Amino acid sequence: MQIIKQLSKMIDEEINDAEKYINCAMKYKADRPVLAKTFYELSLSEMDHMSKLHGAVVQVIEEYRAENGEPPEAMIAIYDYLHEQQIEKSAMVKSKQQIFNS
Repeated sequence: MQIIKQLSKMIDEEINDAEKYINCAMKYKADRPVLAKTFYELSLSEMDHMSKLHGAVVQVIEEYRAENGEPPEAMIAIYDYLHEQQIEKSAMVKSKQQIFNS
């Protein structure tokens, strides 16, 4: 399904942006705390966007199931693979956010 591919790409972009912002927050924490806080908040916002997009993917899959039964195995296998990668990367970003906020 094309929509899952598109949403998954957007999720990756949000996670990457969140990582970019938290890295900037860490870099400027000591010398420019106001700027660092801005970057931290941007990182949190990007993770919120990621979460909303993930919810959209889940909804698309649920709608497919309601209308057509179980999705093809290949589609679920690809989704599971991408989802696992996204979980790992978002956990790393969240860890950096916690370190910044401590």
